[in-house]
Amino acid sequence: MVDALLLNSARVAGPLDEVGVMMGQVVKQYLTGCHLVIFTTTQQSTVFSSAVSFGEQSVFLVEGEKMFSQDQLAQDHLLQGLWGDTRTTCRALILDLTFINNNNKSNNLVIRFLESSYLWWWPETRVVAVGWKIELQNVLLHHSLRNTIHALYLAVPHYTERTPVDHKKSRISQVNKQEGQPLDGVQVYRRCLYCNTGQQGVQLINIWNLTLAFQNTSNLFKDLLQNFMGHKFRIVTTPHFPYMDYHWMNREESNRVTPRDSLDVRLINAFSRTLNFTFEIFAEPDRTFGDEVEDGIFNGMIGQLQREETDFSTILAPTPGRLKVVEFLRGYPADKMVVTSLKPALLPARLALIRPFSEELWLAVVASVVAWGVLLWLLQKAWWWLVGGPRVRFSTALLYGWGALLEQPPHDPSISTSGRLLVGWWLVFCLVITTGFRSSLIAHLTIQGRSGTLDTFKDLVEKDGWRWCTEPWLYGGATYEYFSRHPDSVVKQIHEGMEVLLVDEALRKVSQGGYSLIDFKILITVVIASRYTDTMGNTPFYISNHGISVFAASGWGIRITKRYLTL
Repeated sequence: MVDALLLNSARVAGPLDEVGVMMGQVVKQYLTGCHLVIFTTTQQSTVFSSAVSFGEQSVFLVEGEKMFSQDQLAQDHLLQGLWGDTRTTCRALILDLTFINNNNKSNNLVIRFLESSYLWWWPETRVVAVGWKIELQNVLLHHSLRNTIHALYLAVPHYTERTPVDHKKSRISQVNKQEGQPLDGVQVYRRCLYCNTGQQGVQLINIWNLTLAFQNTSNLFKDLLQNFMGHKFRIVTTPHFPYMDYHWMNREESNRVTPRDSLDVRLINAFSRTLNFTFEIFAEPDRTFGDEVEDGIFNGMIGQLQREETDFSTILAPTPGRLKVVEFLRGYPADKMVVTSLKPALLPARLALIRPFSEELWLAVVASVVAWGVLLWLLQKAWWWLVGGPRVRFSTALLYGWGALLEQPPHDPSISTSGRLLVGWWLVFCLVITTGFRSSLIAHLTIQGRSGTLDTFKDLVEKDGWRWCTEPWLYGGATYEYFSRHPDSVVKQIHEGMEVLLVDEALRKVSQGGYSLIDFKILITVVIASRYTDTMGNTPFYISNHGISVFAASGWGIRITKRYLTL
């Protein structure tokens, strides 16, 4: 009933009022509950009054001339609260381009507003513009809408616009054209991210009759991201097998590469077939993931995404700094960093006699012999003071303890009951020690022992004179942040002593001994298996079983298209 009354009054006022009623229907059906931003040059706009009448949401009104007549500080303050806060789940923008003077001042204000509102940070914002057809492509194809998924333009019929559009010479295509639609109706256009062979364009989706109270609006905000229409994406990458591998096409002229079979290449091919897009892959020339060179400015793959020179990157790890400038798509668990050293060597056979016990145990046994001898001598001396009788010399007590341990004890030196009890318990101790030594000695003589393995960072720093390194392309970004900022003392020592070498040079030093390589487990496993392993599976290198996770996950980086507000 309300729609009909508004329409009847609009027929008297003219086409702009009728378009205002149609705008109200769009707001009522699609934008109810959204944070609504309306940009206009006058509050007398029919578009503004209709949107407010039908909407049940917060409305943020921006008057163009008033806004841009203020100083820059006032403009920034207004724009800061333009799109709501983190609790805002739906945003919409209505642009009124119908008030045009002779020098197009109103439309210039709209373009300035689009450029200063950072609309590309909010790709899900629904944009509806109302204006004359002459400004159609200037608005919908403006660079500030490059990430906007849903953008409509209601072209108001004008007495000066009776010449039909030549669609062959413009970037406008037609869909859903129906027989009998009036040529002077409100033409509804949609901006598509991927049309016209994958490029941005404009589609005519409907023509609304000014004489009808209700219009068919079922196809206004359709999901158009299931088919990229052959759009060509630009992908930046760096080699990191098995995730990405490639060979150069012409390194001197271009960084474009030809991908080889790898995990990310399979994923990209599967997505391209399903979503109908093509792609070109370019190598990052410095093989750099992305380091922050200045405050908020990155180099490497992150820098290319930040500057929008590329659409997305392959193998990448998230960090707090990177997540401020790019979005992250988690793909697979993070590869752990491991220690690669020379395989344990055979221990010399001449040391087999003392090898069954560790150094600490040998010292404990010697200390026990001395302590027991001293205790026995003191007990016997105390007995002699009290009772008398023959004396026991200190050397006799000490040699008895050592002889009992060798299973050839001399004559029992004890002359008291307490001494005999002490000797009895010492013989039990000697039985346990000799039994353990004998069984361990047999095992060591049967199978020759090997030196210990280096499995953790702690093992490296505890080795006297030991050195270690990693690859130069790896020791940056997330990996460098882990080592440089970790509070653990062992990790700090690793960072302070870290050297940087190419993998082949590093493994050459590892093979000489006294040196280790710290690298990603899957990568170094492939390198050693393909280059340093013979046909029998033998290799001189040992890869540690314990790995360190330096970041949470690995995946793809995507140029940022969404801005997250903080309260």
